[in-house]
Amino acid sequence: RSVYDGEEHGRFMEKLEARIRNHDREIEKMCNFHYQGFVDSITELLKVRGEAQKLKNQVTDTNRKLQNEGKELIIAMEELKQCRLQQRNISATVDKLTLCLPVLEMYSKLREQMKSKRHYPALKTLEHLEHTYLPRVSHYRFCKVMVDNIPKLREEIKEVSMSDLKDFLESIRKHSDKIGETAMKQAQQQRNLDNIVSQHPRISSGKKSKKEACASSDLEVKNTSPMSEQDSGILDVEDEDEDEEVPGAQDLVDFSPVYRCLHIYSVLGARETFENYYRKQRRKQARLVLQPPSNMHETLDGYRKYFNQIVGFFVVEDHILHTTQGLVNRAYIDELWEMALSKTIAALRTHSSYCSDPSLVLDLKNLIVLFADTLQGYGFPVNQLFDMLLEIRDQYSETLLKKWSGVFRNILDSDNYSPIPVTNEEIYKKIIGQFPFQDAELEKQPFPKKFPFSEFVPKVYNQIKEFIYACLKFSEDLHLSSTEVDDMIRKSTNLLLTRTLSNSLQNVIKRKNVGLTELVQIIINTTHLEKSCKFLEEFITNITNVLPETVHTTKLYGTTTFKDARHAAEEEIYTNLNQKIDQFVQLADYDWMAMEPGSKASDYLVDLIGFLRSTFAVFTHLPPGLAKLCLLLQGKVAQTACMSACKHLSTSLMQLLLEAEVRQLTLGALQQFNLDVEECER
Repeated sequence: RSVYDGEEHGRFMEKLEARIRNHDREIEKMCNFHYQGFVDSITELLKVRGEAQKLKNQVTDTNRKLQNEGKELIIAMEELKQCRLQQRNISATVDKLTLCLPVLEMYSKLREQMKSKRHYPALKTLEHLEHTYLPRVSHYRFCKVMVDNIPKLREEIKEVSMSDLKDFLESIRKHSDKIGETAMKQAQQQRNLDNIVSQHPRISSGKKSKKEACASSDLEVKNTSPMSEQDSGILDVEDEDEDEEVPGAQDLVDFSPVYRCLHIYSVLGARETFENYYRKQRRKQARLVLQPPSNMHETLDGYRKYFNQIVGFFVVEDHILHTTQGLVNRAYIDELWEMALSKTIAALRTHSSYCSDPSLVLDLKNLIVLFADTLQGYGFPVNQLFDMLLEIRDQYSETLLKKWSGVFRNILDSDNYSPIPVTNEEIYKKIIGQFPFQDAELEKQPFPKKFPFSEFVPKVYNQIKEFIYACLKFSEDLHLSSTEVDDMIRKSTNLLLTRTLSNSLQNVIKRKNVGLTELVQIIINTTHLEKSCKFLEEFITNITNVLPETVHTTKLYGTTTFKDARHAAEEEIYTNLNQKIDQFVQLADYDWMAMEPGSKASDYLVDLIGFLRSTFAVFTHLPPGLAKLCLLLQGKVAQTACMSACKHLSTSLMQLLLEAEVRQLTLGALQQFNLDVEECER
């Protein structure tokens, strides 16, 4: 910097040149010192060059020979290289195919399963294909096509499985009555078996009957595996003979479509959708099943088909409840049952009210009991059904009363109202067997002889017993205590006696043109029927095993009924006699202005007294051997009738004298009237 800044540039250059010259001299000295070595080296290099040229020639020659010899090797190496490349490609291809073939096989298997409607296995295959196999070969175009098809396949599986479920639901709806019929047959067989066991308690309890074994096997889950390959629907069952074993209700149904569809929707994450659909459809079917046909009340088969459908519906639901986890739950079943119970009871109340045949009502009761027992066996509460049966019991009693009203009317209308003649011991014992009657005097009499009562007494007595039997039949299997059965029978029998039989007797007594003989016979008959009431009490006690002394036991009012009928007959006798007297008195034709009386009593009065004499002869010409009854009638009915007739006659004669039309009397007319009064006294 100082050289450039100052003015010593030329001087510096001089110094620099001097320095260069010094260096050149030193280099020259050094070169001169090593020159000989340099020459030697050049000489040696020249020698080496000659040798190198020789070597080059040898190498070139060797290379030429090597090239000539290596051409075949190069060709072989090329071929080897090409083979190695092909081998590597083949190996890579095999590896890729090894990855792809399982995918293609799984897809082929999936298609085969779809074709054969094995939808749940197809869904499992689809899951494996999607999550295990396809990710390994996802970069291939065919895999992309498969991946795009997977949602479509899932949807197809859903649709097909839902279609199978719909077919199953339709089959169940159509065959509910068959399922219910089978279940009710099973319940009937079990009840019969229980009755046999109860009648033969010595049968070893350690041995299970064939039926019990069958019943227990029905509890096992059938076809619960989603891999089941059977089609949906109801299995065909031939009609069995009565002696053959009835198949279990579950044996008639293939539930695999439900299980498959449930599993499929569960795997697809749409279980809730499936559950809601299933419950909604079954609710609709329940409403259809619970809708009774309009003519159901006409025949028992109408009721039976109605019950079979309901039982079939709930047998299926109960089986679904116990073989699936959550498809239906207890709350859902209970809700359906409450709806079914209310609708069934309402339908039965309505349709049973149309029934006027007691036999049909009794058959209906037995069918309802079997219906209730069947469903109770599946765990459904049926107390309301038995409560409703108590209502139907009252209706049954009314239909019985109507029927027996006709029976009593026919008996009373066809009776001849004359004592029953007996010509031999066999007939006598037959009558005694039909009606509890004992009379030592009558037994001692020789044949032919007569019972004091007419034929309607044993007939009415037996019909009362038949009525009691009919009432007892209805009370069977209602789970009532003996006291309740006894009370029901006694109340119904009281209605029969106090209303039905009483009205029938009153109608006969009040009938026009009823004769005095008939009325007297009715009095005798009702007296014997009144005495038979204690035997009816014993009869009811024997069939119900409830003693009459039991607290709250209803008493029979038969005594009152027959007493009232007898009193009505007596009043009718008195009324008829007075009417006859009035008819005779109306024939009286007194000449109140006659000057002289006649020589004898008036003709009308003579005829009247003759009528009364023949009338009261009826009371004294009763069958022999009935002295006590004759005394009873003579001491009460006959005397009362006589007093009533005399009083009525005297009143009528007094009215003849005091009539407003009689304004004037002669002594002769009074003497004639006096003759008539004296004739009456005589």
